[in-house]
Amino acid sequence: MRLDQRLAERWITPNARVLDLGCGDGELLAHMQTKLNVQGYGIEIDAARMTTAIGRGLNIIEQDLNEGLGRFADQSFDFVVMAQALQAVDAPDKLLLDMVRVGREAIISFPNFAYWKTRSYLSFKGQMPVSDALPYMWYNTPNIHLCTFKDFEMLCKTHGIRIIKRLAVDGDQQGHLFMKYLPNLFGEVAIYRITRA
Repeated sequence: MRLDQRLAERWITPNARVLDLGCGDGELLAHMQTKLNVQGYGIEIDAARMTTAIGRGLNIIEQDLNEGLGRFADQSFDFVVMAQALQAVDAPDKLLLDMVRVGREAIISFPNFAYWKTRSYLSFKGQMPVSDALPYMWYNTPNIHLCTFKDFEMLCKTHGIRIIKRLAVDGDQQGHLFMKYLPNLFGEVAIYRITRA
């Protein structure tokens, strides 16, 4: 089972209302509906992925996340989930505020640009890093706002967002002791559970 599916089972309450941003083919949302009986909606812009998600029987809304979440009322969801997409939107700070406005809690993940292998790649090769978490070349990457654990936590503090839980994992979705105590250096992927302060 994927880490996001395991976390969903631990962090999301049964029968919750869930909004999945950038839901892709709907695998996570389908898992949550099956295991947790959530009432869910997904937002996606890629037509092929939307077709797959709709084929799974999911409620999918076609929308660019750069347009924000203005169509949703305050606290209209229990959880808003976004996996590996924050760094690809035009205004991550505004979308983050929208997430905690429309949901009681948000669960978010993104690649950590301060990961030691990423730092080494940049230092020794003199090129933008390419890895499992950052698989694109500099000229075709959708990742336009890369950040670190520290950057994200400063953003949350600035905007009055409370961090409930933080996890650091590697590309294989595994964690270890070094990641727990030095996430900015050893965590390849950041996962946060947040809410309004």
